[in-house]
Formats: sequence, C-alpha cells, structure tokens
Amino acid sequence: MKNFVVKTVANAGALAVAVWVLDKITLTGNSTGKKIVTLLLVALVFGLVNFLVKPVVKILTFPLFILTLGLITLVVNALMLLLTSWLADKLDLSFHVEGFWTAVLGGLIISVVSWALNVVLPDGDND
Repeated sequence: MKNFVVKTVANAGALAVAVWVLDKITLTGNSTGKKIVTLLLVALVFGLVNFLVKPVVKILTFPLFILTLGLITLVVNALMLLLTSWLADKLDLSFHVEGFWTAVLGGLIISVVSWALNVVLPDGDND
C-alpha cells in the first residue's frame, strides 16, 4: 500500500512539473488545495491508464518497438497522457493537455521526473 501511495505522489509531482513547464498542459482551480487534490486525482487516473491500457498498447505495437528501437515509447506515453486528459475531462477534473506534440514533451517530462522522484522517495518495500 505504501508503494502505491508513493507512486501516486511521484506521479502527481511529475504532472505538476509538466503543468509548470508547459503552458499547453493546464490545471485550473481557485485554490492551491483544490489544485493539489486535482493533481492527486489525475495522478490516480494516469496510474490506472498506465497500469491497464499501456501494456495492451505495448503488446499490440511490439513490432514498432523493435523497428524504432524503442522510440515509439514517446508516442505511447503521449497517447497515455492524452487519454488521461480525456478521462479527466469526463470526470470533471480541471486538467487538460492541448495537442499531440505537447503530450509528447509532457510525457517525456513526466517520465524523467517520475523516475527521479521514485529513486528519491522511499518505496516501503524494504520493511
């Protein structure tokens, strides 16, 4: 359970960095508390999308992974971020990603920041 919470917080932090760096990834809210709650909820949605949808997409596009030497991962990550944005809209969360290339850059930022945060944050598995 600790591992799940840590990964969700790391995803929320990575999403926050992407919102801060890219002006076409937006998070609206009238207070800091509401923005934090929204980020945590979007991080949950993002985690579920990556857990449920991404493995299926990776299996279906396996030949492209080989052909592009893994560069298709950038496209898959962008599609997962766009799907998260679409689901956030359906769930009435104030998170939006505008455009494919913004999603590619956002996915890259989120991957790097999430990796760095997962390295720094304790995972709870060492107990």
